[in-house]
Amino acid sequence: MNKDMKKLLLAALCCVCFPLWSPAQYRTGYAELSDSEMAATLRSHVGYLSAPKMLGRKAGSDGEKEAGRYVASLLESYGVEMLYGRGGDVFGISQEGKDTLKSRNVAGVVLGYDKALRDRYIVVGARLDNLGTNTLTVDGVPREQIYYGANGNASGLAVLMELAKLVCSNSVLFRRSVIFIGFGASAQSYAGAWYFLNRSFPEPEKIDAMINLDMLGTGSAGFYAYTASNMDLNAVLAAQEKELQPVVPTVTTQEAYPSDHRAFYSAGIPSVFFTTGQYPEHDSPRDVPEIIDFQDMEKEVEYLFNFTRALANTTAAPRFKTMDNPSGSRQERSYSWHDCDEKPTFLGHSDPRWFLSKWVYQYLKYPQEAVEKGIQGRVNVEFAIDAKGNVTDVRVVKGADPLLDAEAVKVISASPKWKPAKMAGERVRSYMTLTVEFRLEKKNKNIIGIKK
Repeated sequence: MNKDMKKLLLAALCCVCFPLWSPAQYRTGYAELSDSEMAATLRSHVGYLSAPKMLGRKAGSDGEKEAGRYVASLLESYGVEMLYGRGGDVFGISQEGKDTLKSRNVAGVVLGYDKALRDRYIVVGARLDNLGTNTLTVDGVPREQIYYGANGNASGLAVLMELAKLVCSNSVLFRRSVIFIGFGASAQSYAGAWYFLNRSFPEPEKIDAMINLDMLGTGSAGFYAYTASNMDLNAVLAAQEKELQPVVPTVTTQEAYPSDHRAFYSAGIPSVFFTTGQYPEHDSPRDVPEIIDFQDMEKEVEYLFNFTRALANTTAAPRFKTMDNPSGSRQERSYSWHDCDEKPTFLGHSDPRWFLSKWVYQYLKYPQEAVEKGIQGRVNVEFAIDAKGNVTDVRVVKGADPLLDAEAVKVISASPKWKPAKMAGERVRSYMTLTVEFRLEKKNKNIIGIKK
């Protein structure tokens, strides 16, 4: 046998004994070997939703449409009663100078057992879309980047689907009905959530609370619950801490990211946002399944099942505006904002305009009746910040119209905690007055700008 024949024979033997592999095959590694059945299922969901073929699930794209179909199909297979079918509830978003963007919400409901409460709802939501793709030019050659969105928000969708499966399997334990929904075009100013509340769902006044699931895949960095300091929701969270749980979220007064819960706040619906918080790969092509901790996600699913059940079974619905003065702070000495040695701060800023721009005008909803009647004006609102940082005693000093006055009070009353003021180094109760402006544009009567 000559040398050439020996080389050919050796190459053939190598192909038989050592099959060719691709980077994608190799990348699965050993992590999957320790997966439980649920962790493996969560891994499968995230892998599918963040696959390259989805092209980043940009709002209105085929990738977002396929993500919606996937979520709807899974919910239906788990026994969830679908509200819109697998095609979802399609809605359009007008884009200046462009064709109308078409997105969709996918939703189903698990009916509660209590005849007195089954027509009241807890909404569990997660966003469908991500950023899509971006084209870069490298050395004169165009290259396409994909924002896979494994954690943002394939992780939240995966948790939503497995939570829906557990709730559906244990529906006899839930007094209220639970709606599970994947929101389309969330990146477009939470358009899917707004559409659901204002155009699609016939009885939004029967929604007692909302649970938002967004970016839940990096649990090793923490697990957080943001309620905008709603006392009733915090009480439900605190009660869960007394039970045996696989993981317990840290209640935070700082919103990690803006998300779909904001649309529910604007509608006056108590909401809690669950997330594993900020992470370095956010909104980048590095947001891939390899950064996800699926064992931690499994623990989150179990906790969220217990929390959702507790929330669905409360006799009294959580209030959007809780007691103004639970600590008796009216009898404490109060200091004007101007007189404080250290002024109260909101998200690290003592300038009240920061509170207006980052909270008030983010959540303010122009009352539709006021829009139709052309009502506009300025509402002067006084409120206190007690020694614990709670916003209390919100009242209108000078109103513009009852519709506008009520909206201004509602939004300020829902404020997250502040860092309280100090006098001589001691935390004290302080108060201030802010002007909330409602102004209509003459042509289309939309709110314009942020005005103080």
